Amino acid sequence: MADRLYLDHAATTPMLPEAIAAMADGMAHWANPSSPHAEGRAARAALEAARGRIAAAYGWAGETILTSGASEALAIGLGRSVVDRRLISAVEHDAAIRAAPDAAMLTVDSQGLIDPVALERVLAIAGRPVVAIQWANSETGVRQPIAALAGAVHDAGGLLLVDAAQMPADADAEVAMHADFVAISAHKRGGPPGVGALLVRDLATLLPTGGQERGYRAGTENLPAALGFAAALGVAEDMAKMAVLRVKLDDAIGRSGGTLVADGQPRHPAIGSYRMAGLAAATQLIRFDMAGIAVSAGSACSSGSMKASHVLGAMGWSVEASREVVRVSFGRTTSEADVDRFIAEWRTVSRSARAFAA
Repeated sequence: MADRLYLDHAATTPMLPEAIAAMADGMAHWANPSSPHAEGRAARAALEAARGRIAAAYGWAGETILTSGASEALAIGLGRSVVDRRLISAVEHDAAIRAAPDAAMLTVDSQGLIDPVALERVLAIAGRPVVAIQWANSETGVRQPIAALAGAVHDAGGLLLVDAAQMPADADAEVAMHADFVAISAHKRGGPPGVGALLVRDLATLLPTGGQERGYRAGTENLPAALGFAAALGVAEDMAKMAVLRVKLDDAIGRSGGTLVADGQPRHPAIGSYRMAGLAAATQLIRFDMAGIAVSAGSACSSGSMKASHVLGAMGWSVEASREVVRVSFGRTTSEADVDRFIAEWRTVSRSARAFAA
């Protein structure tokens, strides 16, 4: 039987050996970083060094609040920013939608891009907003024009929160240049689960609640996880190689009768979404899994329920069509042979579906 092929890195990517080693070392020398004794002071020094490495990896010159992941970072940024109202795009991750149930939704076009006219219209309403926008959509890979959107938000006196969970470190200098808050996650980058950060340009824009992290988050700091996060960010990701592989996959799927989601738009180099008309994504996932290939339908959060994608719905897709879309995402270990294997299996599954329909 062929080895398993993992193509769901946008959900989580395997921990790097460097991250595992850093965590093991942190556990071996564990002490509470808030304790005043020598062991605690040593742990604090290690924690602050990891914090600095995380910030530096993203080119961030502001503050770094360590969190349990990007979901908590989004909840802090949306829930505790010093603003009058909250705005999120209609294609944001479920975590952002849950964090701001009262937020006004920004519409997107058929390619998943925020409508700039609609944004300006909403921003014109009185009150200082915080606006949450993904760097790249976790389902479709569509990239938003961060610099242009930041300009509109700041002209209106607002704050921009960028969900950069899918963004490789130092992949986009515009994020560090223009965002007021940035939510990041370790497990998307080869670090451990359960740790992330909210990068904050100015702590005065965020309400403190007491506790650790300079009073902006309660709970004992997770030193081993922070060390693993920092170590993972020190291992480069070859996004240029992934972009070449995704273009190859796009071309093969298109020539094999599949439909590319947001074809021709700026997209994450390692994320592609594809529709196989006539075959439900749930069935596709089973077929691919039986062939030893792991992919997903939408984000990991929505795949479990197999509910219709709110992202594709916001882009104008019908419920029926959106239920036929799967996501393929690459990681550091993905090779051209892996892509060839998936293409071959896609064609096999697609032929089978067409034969059954006939």
